[in-house]
Amino acid sequence: MNIGIVGLGLMGGSFGRTLIKKTDNIVYGYDTNPQTMIKGEMLNAFSKELTVENASELDMLIISVYPDYFSSVLSKYLPRLKKGAIVIDFCGVKRPIVDEMKRAMLEYPDIIFIGGHPMAGREFSGIERSITTLFDKASMILVNVNADIFTLDSVKKFFLGLGFSEVVLTTSENHDKMIAFTSQLCHIVSNAFIKNKTAEEHFGYSAGSYKDLTRVARLNPFMWSGLMTENNEMLSSELDELIENLTKYSKALKNKDRKELEELLKEGNDRKLSIDTRSKN
Repeated sequence: MNIGIVGLGLMGGSFGRTLIKKTDNIVYGYDTNPQTMIKGEMLNAFSKELTVENASELDMLIISVYPDYFSSVLSKYLPRLKKGAIVIDFCGVKRPIVDEMKRAMLEYPDIIFIGGHPMAGREFSGIERSITTLFDKASMILVNVNADIFTLDSVKKFFLGLGFSEVVLTTSENHDKMIAFTSQLCHIVSNAFIKNKTAEEHFGYSAGSYKDLTRVARLNPFMWSGLMTENNEMLSSELDELIENLTKYSKALKNKDRKELEELLKEGNDRKLSIDTRSKN
């Protein structure tokens, strides 16, 4: 296949490098940053530069940009794509993206639209941090817009062939609800935790717990603020529930209520064990 990638950051760059390493597909790449294009060429993230002129050669177009820029990228390339070309995004929220795809589908009914989100990442950003193993054993989430069952099956096999461990089909609403908890809330908790004054003095006193909890405090503020704002109602609901739970721990500590604290800790421990057990079955 001829596969185009717009946006050669950590995600798009890693995807291009993975495609070239593991498949014989021809990869067309484009990024608005000239330095990123130079680095992408050096890192073998694409075979050819993607242009509006050669976009007609694409069988698949991957759009890996911030949600704010998705619409403009779509408008730029859709008029050039051939009938039957597949458009997949890698944005971290799905409702606004899928809504945009549905609007575009009315004007371009011969183009296949599928929302996508690779559940992979690092605490670093930029193509210089891209790796060919980023998607190994990761989950790929797909939100089908207008693909038929045969195309959807071939897309699933395509991602599995790149090293993804599973492909999850869902709705844009469910995606955003789940991502609010499994990703966005984790970044807020980590980012807030590191603001405690004691963090300045942790050296020599921290081990695995500290490292695990603070890893995703390091993030791209511009990107994450955009994702969180787009998903504000889902995320704020999860955050409010967390604050409610934390308040119970705080109250037990202030009251020196060891029995209550022990019960709260037991509830959390038992819930973690129960969830992990179910996930293995």
